[in-house]
Amino acid sequence: MIIGGKEFDVAGKTYIMGILNCTPDSFSDGGKYLLVDSAMRHAEKMIKEGADIIDVGGESTRPGYTVISAQEETERILPVIEKLKQQFDIVISVDTYKSEVAKNAIAAGADMINDIWGLKYDGQMAKVIAKSGVACCLMHNRDIKKKPYQADIISEMLSDLQESIDRALEAGIQKDKLITDPGVGFGKNYEENLMAIRHADRLKELGCPVLLGTSRKSVIGLTLNLDSGQRLEGTIATSVIGVTKGCSFIRVHDVLENKRAVRMTEAIMQVS
Repeated sequence: MIIGGKEFDVAGKTYIMGILNCTPDSFSDGGKYLLVDSAMRHAEKMIKEGADIIDVGGESTRPGYTVISAQEETERILPVIEKLKQQFDIVISVDTYKSEVAKNAIAAGADMINDIWGLKYDGQMAKVIAKSGVACCLMHNRDIKKKPYQADIISEMLSDLQESIDRALEAGIQKDKLITDPGVGFGKNYEENLMAIRHADRLKELGCPVLLGTSRKSVIGLTLNLDSGQRLEGTIATSVIGVTKGCSFIRVHDVLENKRAVRMTEAIMQVS
């Protein structure tokens, strides 16, 4: 898979996506990297620690998050994207579900759009991505108040994601530009989040590489009874599971520790 001119061996390796939240209210690190200089320092640290992709976000999507305007979101992330492109040879993903933000981010140099609504929130998103030719991560999400799960959540997740894939293909996005994400922490209760992690390999049935994002999330906090600042070990455990399930990308806050865990897991799995 080619993202931002770089080749990713999605069949044989697991890559690290480092989280760069340029927000005042993200659940784990809100406010830390709101200023461009602090964001750049953190990005440099993650790159040195082994991040393969930097995922820049301008709006928190934690439970109960406050929606901000596309203009405000754009103003938060554009200076960071531009400076990242100037200073580092790194693939840049942008975490947004708004087509206007995506369009501006791509113009500034973003190589990938990470959409928590799988192209279903904004009717123009698929067209913007198709026109640009950048990669796209389609995350599973659902408004369970409007559409509760009936029985088999995994089958329903696959069905929902297939709808996102179909929407992408119909707009002209090439299949080899698509990644899927089970959406841990989105539209799911505690047990359903655990199931989404355990059965992440099922997403490969859709014919796209899989990204797993569990870093510091509530499913870890609830399991271990820990606040967001104490969930490193739990995150590493889920990253290891992600490797064993064949996930091609792991999205994390703590790059160094998860990178080491991924490399160790890969080494063990590669021995015949």
